[in-house]
Amino acid sequence: MKRFKRNIFLFSACALMFTSCLDLEPEAQLAETNLWQSAEQYKLFASQFYGWTRDFKTLEGGPHCDSRSDLRTGATLDIYSNGTYSVPSSDDNYTNNYNRLRQVNLLLSNSENYPIPNDIKTYVGEAKFFRAYLHFDLVQLYGDVIIVKEPMTVTSPELQKARDSRSDVIDFIIKDLQEAIEVLPTYNEITADDKGRVSKEAAQAFLSRVALYEGTWQKFRNEGQVNNERSSVLLDIAVKAADEVIKSNTFSLFKPGGELEKTAYKYLFILEDEKSNPAGLKKDANKEYIFSRRHDEVLSSIGYNITQGRLGNAVYITRKLANMYLTSDGLPVNEKEWDYSTMNSEFKNRDNRMANTLMVSGEYYWSNGPGRLNWTGDEEDKKNASFSPFYPSDKGGSGYFTQKFCTERTVATGKEAYDFPVIRYAEVLLNYAEAVFERDGNISNDDLKKSLNLVRKRVNPDMPDLTNEFVEKNHLDMRTEIRRERTVELFDEGFRMDDLKRWYTAEKEMKMDLVGVKYTGTEFERKWPTMSNKTNDEGCVVLESGRIWEDKHYLYPLPTDQLQLNPNLKQNPGWE
Repeated sequence: MKRFKRNIFLFSACALMFTSCLDLEPEAQLAETNLWQSAEQYKLFASQFYGWTRDFKTLEGGPHCDSRSDLRTGATLDIYSNGTYSVPSSDDNYTNNYNRLRQVNLLLSNSENYPIPNDIKTYVGEAKFFRAYLHFDLVQLYGDVIIVKEPMTVTSPELQKARDSRSDVIDFIIKDLQEAIEVLPTYNEITADDKGRVSKEAAQAFLSRVALYEGTWQKFRNEGQVNNERSSVLLDIAVKAADEVIKSNTFSLFKPGGELEKTAYKYLFILEDEKSNPAGLKKDANKEYIFSRRHDEVLSSIGYNITQGRLGNAVYITRKLANMYLTSDGLPVNEKEWDYSTMNSEFKNRDNRMANTLMVSGEYYWSNGPGRLNWTGDEEDKKNASFSPFYPSDKGGSGYFTQKFCTERTVATGKEAYDFPVIRYAEVLLNYAEAVFERDGNISNDDLKKSLNLVRKRVNPDMPDLTNEFVEKNHLDMRTEIRRERTVELFDEGFRMDDLKRWYTAEKEMKMDLVGVKYTGTEFERKWPTMSNKTNDEGCVVLESGRIWEDKHYLYPLPTDQLQLNPNLKQNPGWE
């Protein structure tokens, strides 16, 4: 791992020779050296690609972050979440993706002349994976975009062409991923020095994500038979790609049992090679992360106050998320009958992921300073807790607070070093279940058993399986339950907003008021007598009302500087 990290840092100086932007530098400044003479040089060049993935910082303010959705908010209202944003003059999400595509295409273009292709096939596979990754990001944000297959120069026709259709872009992405799958090593074939690089299974998993996304995007737009046929093809690709990862028997959910039987979900996200959990497990115990952004306290720490900025702090969780967690008997909460009388009563007899993710009133919580003393939870350990115990504050907020991605060990702020899950096995299992259901209109109990129920029961060993009989008996809706599992499992990992868009449900979900805890007639009212937020008819704290969602918001607008550089791009509908 350390050698791979050093390669990335060594590359940074080399990369300065190859900077680019959409308004490209003169070709003379891009004259190539003898960089492409050995396989090691291709590997070094490809190492820069790994700095482009999502990371912890993209959880705060990035285009895929949950703060732009209906599940969390903050002291400052998010203009993307409430629909009040406008066409930007420039957009780094657009330009950065195209800058990076030039770097990827430089490698691919030069690889065509390499005398021994087999020696560099892995790095060609990595480049195709990242070319797909970058194009997919563009499609998710803007819809139709320009496909870039070659390293552009100032005379490249792509600089003045119209956008390619999203269907053509998706087909190009799928082709790149399929070709990457053919040449990338399996996860187990990657040497210890290269752990963290893209594997065959990572490309298969990402293919399942892409095909599920576009398959459902097409399915729920109701544009006729052609659309339905295309969605079925894409969903079939998603099913088969996810199934290949499952059948590889390479990955498993982090489920160590013992001390962590019902808290594995919590500790999965803060695993470090320093002691970071009561069982003393290290990163090598995690077989769930298929592809991750790797961190190290010395070489590559997370780099900002992720723990202190989240734990009992500025992240306001909405009641919508809290109510999505099932009861311990596997049924949805009946809001009219559930016990909300005290600050912690609604956590009782619930899906254990709720208490693994949110902070429970009366419990003890440690942060990066002070952290745990002996990891036993005894009186000595509790004395060192940052919240000893925790009680929700009335100084702003929703009454729900997150602990996800918050360490319990003493470490300097910003020096936390857990890895970020770019792709994890739980997502693949959920991709499989959803893609089967949406492709076939139903899903067998066997398919649920090998996928969704593994995720559902990771920290809920006594919860009933989701089966067709369970759904029918309890008058549930299978699609709703599949989406529920995905939402609570992948909360705050950058999926919710994209899911609402592909399901075509944002127009309903995003218009709803963002509300917090039930206040009227509960302990919150007694403990927070001066609470300034208004309450709704159900007595819940209202964080934001009057939210807007229009059809145009399903895609981001193109920035005006790019429209000026290339008038053939045309603006997305509704943003003209």
